[in-house]
Amino acid sequence: MSTITMGVDLAKNLFSVCAVDGAGHVQRRQDLGREAFALWLAQVPAGTVVAMEACSGAHHWARRCLEVGLQPRLMAAQFVTPFRKSRTLKNDRNDAEAIATAARQGNMRFVPVKSVEQQARLAWHRVREGYKTEGLEISNRLRGLLAEFGIVMAQGDRALRIALADLDAAASLPAELKELLRDLSAHWAQVRDRIAACDARIEAHAKADERCVRLRALIGIGPLTADAMVASVGSAKEFKNGRQLAAWLGLVPTQHSSGGHTRLGTISCRGDAYLRTLLIQGARSSLQRAKVTA
Repeated sequence: MSTITMGVDLAKNLFSVCAVDGAGHVQRRQDLGREAFALWLAQVPAGTVVAMEACSGAHHWARRCLEVGLQPRLMAAQFVTPFRKSRTLKNDRNDAEAIATAARQGNMRFVPVKSVEQQARLAWHRVREGYKTEGLEISNRLRGLLAEFGIVMAQGDRALRIALADLDAAASLPAELKELLRDLSAHWAQVRDRIAACDARIEAHAKADERCVRLRALIGIGPLTADAMVASVGSAKEFKNGRQLAAWLGLVPTQHSSGGHTRLGTISCRGDAYLRTLLIQGARSSLQRAKVTA
């Protein structure tokens, strides 16, 4: 197995590569375009460690490394930062060297490489979140426009839909504004339909996957959380125990301990914010239901 570790600073079009030997000395540096980088990977000796930050496109290139017999190592960006020689002199070449140095640490934690199927399933969740944000923006815009003309309704989408359905009865609204509101209301309905379509596809994924079925047997885990968990984690064997998974999700407390005194703070909120939010919401919902039925 090669003792050379390749650190790669990924980008859209220009990739910076730094080769570090077993003693930590830089052997060579080079900058490659996107197509040249793909050809370069095929020429690297099999078994060589290729380290990258877990950023956009990292899982794609990690899979390309596996195809040609290389060992990809993906790391969270915050684990690479301490190994950059100077925080004030940040450039692609310094980043590539820091990535290679960080990957050689024996206690470094690496990000599991996601499969194409995992990333495709997560794409439905990402798009759904985008539609949710867009729908909230549209509803707030509608409420703001109506409030300008003295029409204020209760909180919640149902109250807003009732008000929009009765625009003809609002004599104080100009006809031109009513036309604009109807058009915006139709767009809002389309966004809600898109969210429902995403929910249906995610539900289908959760029903077809045995791992999701097992997760849904737990209290507070629905199809959305189960599918997100399977798509994000893949194989739970990547973690030694449940606490490591909780730490990866940012659900363990921060520590400010010294001199034998243990001081625990709030949860770290690191890792996958989307998955952590789903789990917290599921736990909160289960707790509220338990209080009602107690």
